[in-house]
Amino acid sequence: MTELPAPVLRVADAAKAFGLEIALRVMPASTRTAEEAAAACECSVGEIVKSLVFRGVASGQAILLLVSGANRVDEKKVAETIGEPIERPDAAFVRAATGFAIGGIPPFAHQTRLACWIDRDLMRFERVFAAAGTPNAIFAVSPAALRDAIAAPVITMA
Repeated sequence: MTELPAPVLRVADAAKAFGLEIALRVMPASTRTAEEAAAACECSVGEIVKSLVFRGVASGQAILLLVSGANRVDEKKVAETIGEPIERPDAAFVRAATGFAIGGIPPFAHQTRLACWIDRDLMRFERVFAAAGTPNAIFAVSPAALRDAIAAPVITMA
């Protein structure tokens, strides 16, 4: 068996600490985009969790949105819900906040504790697939179990 990359092991350790049972999979092809991940997982794009990092305009804090792969974030709607306008930061900000490269950001195991919300549309699935620390590593999880483990409020994002 091939040893898992360090970022994937970080995700495994964090999942265990949260009490989440996940099966990590390192795929032979990229799962960097929602479309690539859906093809690799043989599921719909809606079942893919996009971990998108934004920055609060007023606070400057990193904000994590766990979004269905089928959706685009309505930044105005999210801002009204969370109480602060948001903006897209650069890759350096995302890496500093999460410790992961864009395309492999998991929903937990970040460098710092991030304020996090989960897309209501993910909750309609029995399981969803999220990045596991690298652009070709994934794991399946119940969206309800994920929500509960990371205490993420469910909101409408699209």
